[in-house]
Amino acid sequence: MRLLIFVLSLLALPALAAPPTSFSAAKRIAEDQVYYDQDQTFYCGCEFDFDAGPDLASCGYEIRKQPKRAARIEWEHVMPAYDFGRQRQCWQDGGRRNCRANDPVFRQAEADLVNLVPSVGEVNGDRSNMRYGMIAGGDAYQYGQCQAKVSFPERTFEPPADVRGDVARTYWYMRDTYSIQISRQQQQLFQAWANADPVSDWERERNRRIAAIQGSGNPYVDETAPTIRQVAESPRPEPLQSANDDGFSCTTRKTCGQMRSCAEARFHLEQCGNGRLDGDNDGTPCESLCR
Repeated sequence: MRLLIFVLSLLALPALAAPPTSFSAAKRIAEDQVYYDQDQTFYCGCEFDFDAGPDLASCGYEIRKQPKRAARIEWEHVMPAYDFGRQRQCWQDGGRRNCRANDPVFRQAEADLVNLVPSVGEVNGDRSNMRYGMIAGGDAYQYGQCQAKVSFPERTFEPPADVRGDVARTYWYMRDTYSIQISRQQQQLFQAWANADPVSDWERERNRRIAAIQGSGNPYVDETAPTIRQVAESPRPEPLQSANDDGFSCTTRKTCGQMRSCAEARFHLEQCGNGRLDGDNDGTPCESLCR
């Protein structure tokens, strides 16, 4: 009898979910198993329903330019696919589509639930693969009462203060798990953000749910969360070497005096991680060139 009761109790337990094998699968799992009882978007805190979309009035959101995308929820990669893809050979050979078809490590990174958050579609589209940073100039666009800001001239996206720590901890997880190179300037910025925005109760609960699905969580959110070893991968080429149409390369570390143009200076700051070009940390390198 005891054996029968034990077997029946095992059958009553929910089946363990499998980690997603594609970005499409990850979006469905995130909706059904992670965010099923959540109703606020990541950056703007807009109330939302996955079917009906965001309630823009609930957060005082003002549409910048894309009303159709603003009316729907999209899954945002906190670390853009460009950031974890461009350092891989598959990206240099054929971009995102080639990586999806031929690189299992890229597919795992693209589907990693730790890196996915629900966002107002327009914000996701505007942010694209812009780097995170603090926008110092007056050319930033803010979406009404939503505290997120975007600067197209600076190619910078500034998240609201209450999610900056979430961003930092997600980047560190992706860095460690997928061997992603992050510039020293970004590391310093993320450390400041993490200190100012500590882990919240929802961040811990979200991490617990993801760990139950993937078998691993983000140790920067919860040190007791199960983790996986760094994903094994073949040696990568130098990041972005000869990957720019203008002939810019990360092979040689340059100073502002060696730059031929503002475009080259921005390339070395944003793509090569040469933080020395931005001495005052305002997002603009070599200000004698980039005025």
